[in-house]
Amino acid sequence: MDGFDMIDSGTDGPSVTIRKAEASHADFVLSNVDLAFANSIRRIILAEVPTLAIDLVEVIGNTSVLPDELLAHRLGLIPLDSTNIDDKLLYTRDCDCDGYCERCSVVLTLVAKCTGDQNVTVYARDLAVTAGAQLGNPVITDEGQKGSIICKLRKGQELNIKCIAKKGIAKEHAKWQPCAAVSFEYDPWNKLKHVDYWYETDAKAEWPKSANAGWEEPPQENEPFDYDAAPTKFYMDVETVGSLPPDEILRQGVKYLQEKLANVIAGVQKTAGANGVSAAAGDVSGMDDGYGGARSPDMGDANGYGRNFNDGYVTPYGGAGGVGGAQTPFGGYGGGGYSNGW
Repeated sequence: MDGFDMIDSGTDGPSVTIRKAEASHADFVLSNVDLAFANSIRRIILAEVPTLAIDLVEVIGNTSVLPDELLAHRLGLIPLDSTNIDDKLLYTRDCDCDGYCERCSVVLTLVAKCTGDQNVTVYARDLAVTAGAQLGNPVITDEGQKGSIICKLRKGQELNIKCIAKKGIAKEHAKWQPCAAVSFEYDPWNKLKHVDYWYETDAKAEWPKSANAGWEEPPQENEPFDYDAAPTKFYMDVETVGSLPPDEILRQGVKYLQEKLANVIAGVQKTAGANGVSAAAGDVSGMDDGYGGARSPDMGDANGYGRNFNDGYVTPYGGAGGVGGAQTPFGGYGGGGYSNGW
């Protein structure tokens, strides 16, 4: 599907503009978020969205020219249908079975034999899933509907293999990776000067702009540089291996990012409670002497802890240095010495 579909969560919330959506590919623009959030989404959909992949291989018979280890490696890299895997399958570590069972794994078999004079090519389509399995079929996207080549057999050679597919994530092994690639770009005109282009004669001629440059206004001649500017629009292109559709990968990525943040918040609150300091406020000085919870940016006392001191510049994060003091993003250091604005 080509075109532009807007998903907006509100005036100040994130918004998504879908530029292209296909069965294994999605191109969209993520707006009104910061760089850390956008990069977190990119990293988590690459490494922490679970899929199904062959993890154990039992070779009953193999008279091909390929050794057992190489066959096992090739079988593990074949993408398997993993749609709604969270609802259908447990991690092996969370299952109470001895080795594997239908609650935490899918069994596939591969039986092939060459009986004629012509060589036989064994494809991913020859993998047979156990009857009744809700997922685990090999992903086949080529025009011939054959899938990946596993090996070739000559006359008299055969394969008899039992495969156990399990749920996992790419942090454990690349075979569980749901995405083949995730491109990520922001500031196509380089207004923020995050990139220093190397060139021989003319940077503009030697570094042509990307297609995303058409989505933003070009810089004006002699436009002053904005030192406070930050990227808020990110151009992402997700290409899957076929085990999961792009929309499910993104939904799962947001879900697991939320779970990670919830665990961090719970851990901070638990630590804050153990130290006897409120996780919501901290002490009256804004310094959190008990190393408790986070302090609100606008809290502080008359000594300048967490607020402006003398003529120091006030930042969104609290205090600043005294007269002549240098300013950091989180406070300041006074001229000629240590300032209460820190």
